[in-house]
Formats: sequence, C-alpha cells, structure tokens
Amino acid sequence: MNPNLTPRHTPGASVQKTTEGWRLDIPSGPGRAYRLAQVDDYISLPRRAFPWNPPLKISLRARLSASNLPGTWGFGLWNDPFGLAIGFGGTARRLPALPNAAWFFHASQENHLSLGDAPANGFFAGTFRSPRLPSPLLAPALPALPFLALHPVSRWLRRIAGRIVQQDGRAVGVDVTQWHTYFIHWQPEAVTFLVDGAELLRTPLSPRAPLGLVIWMDNQYAAWRPDGSLGYGTLANPSAWMEVEWMESSPADCPRQQSTLSR
Repeated sequence: MNPNLTPRHTPGASVQKTTEGWRLDIPSGPGRAYRLAQVDDYISLPRRAFPWNPPLKISLRARLSASNLPGTWGFGLWNDPFGLAIGFGGTARRLPALPNAAWFFHASQENHLSLGDAPANGFFAGTFRSPRLPSPLLAPALPALPFLALHPVSRWLRRIAGRIVQQDGRAVGVDVTQWHTYFIHWQPEAVTFLVDGAELLRTPLSPRAPLGLVIWMDNQYAAWRPDGSLGYGTLANPSAWMEVEWMESSPADCPRQQSTLSR
C-alpha cells in the first residue's frame, strides 16, 4: 500500500511525483535561510490522530545526490515533536512533545542529536522512545529555554533529558548516492532495521504510537553537546536532491489510504 503523502517545501525547493515515488530538491544557497523539501501524511492532523500504529512494515528504495550534504535528511516515522519550533518539518498548530521516532536519519557533522551512546551525526538507523506527557505540561518550560545558554544548567538538564528520552541507533555504512533498499519493521516490543535485506539493528526501544510518516531533506542543524553547549541554525548548501521509490507499507491494523500524492 502506497501512503497518501502531502508535499511541503520552502521557496525554490520542490517535490515532484515520479512513476514509482518522489523526487525532493532543495536549491543551493547561503546559511541565512531555511530550505526544505518534504512529504508527510500528518500535516493536518493532531498528534492523537497520526495514522500509524504497530505492527507495521515499511520499505523503500532511495538515493541521494551526494553523501555528506549539509543539514539533515531521512525517512521514517515520528511524532513531529517540534510543533512550535522552526524547521524539522514542525508546524505551528501543535504544542511541543517529547520525541518518539523510528527512522533512517542523516545529520551532517554540525549536528549532535544524541543524549547518550546513540550516533550523534552521520547516517544511522535509530529510535527515540519517550513518555507521552501531555503537551500542556511541557509548554510552561518554554520560557526557561534561554537558561540553556548557561553551560552548567544545560549539562544538568541534558543528563535529566537522557534519563527520560531513550535512544538507540547504529551507523549505516553504505554509499547513499547509489540505490539501496531500507526496511523498518515496527512492533510494540521492538523495531528492526534492514538495509538491502541485511539486518542492521534490532532494538527493544520501540517508539510510542501513533506516529506519522515523513521523508525530507533540509539545510538545518541542531546540537546539544555533552558539555552543555548548544548549536542551532541553517547551513550553506549546494543544490541537492533525493529520489525515493516506495516499495511496501503493510500495516496489520491501519485504515486504508489512497495511493496518490495530494497537491
């Protein structure tokens, strides 16, 4: 079953439907502007209505224009936790939440996205598992964000966050400019990742449902480093593209979706 995905992109970027899937393009430019090309199936939904629950199998083929693009790109499942943030495909209609995800993710070296032993950047398969705290409980913490600029406070909060937000991941060592097949099997008790039919990672850290499906590329970076220092912004990037061919989506208990790309 081919999911019904809606394109989103910033000016100058594009999302084009192809015979078997999609092509995402972002233009070259300096680091002063955010550039995004994305398809997802949750843009108009509240988190409680995101369409995917385990057990679920998804499989696709993908290739990129270059192996070490500035910013991030990837594909998989998440709960769009950055509802009030700029970038990462976040929207302004949802309050923030703790992250839950199972995806293939590439982050350039400016990023540091690990709170523990999971990969902090590079190309990896990984999961986030967090408690489903009500968003209104997190919103009062937003005014305290400026205190993260104080390294001792930031290091302390990072340790606390690492106990609440669980992560697992493993590096993917393939040439992403060539076609490869990526597979995610999401179960309530585990997530299994395969690349070209070979098992890469099986982790018991299964994200909490429901989740949405996202495929994206952008020029953004975010870092919360072990010393407490923070980094966030956009990077200069060359023109870049990702081609994706959808192969399989086989949920056991999800509603049927149309196999068209909404525009």
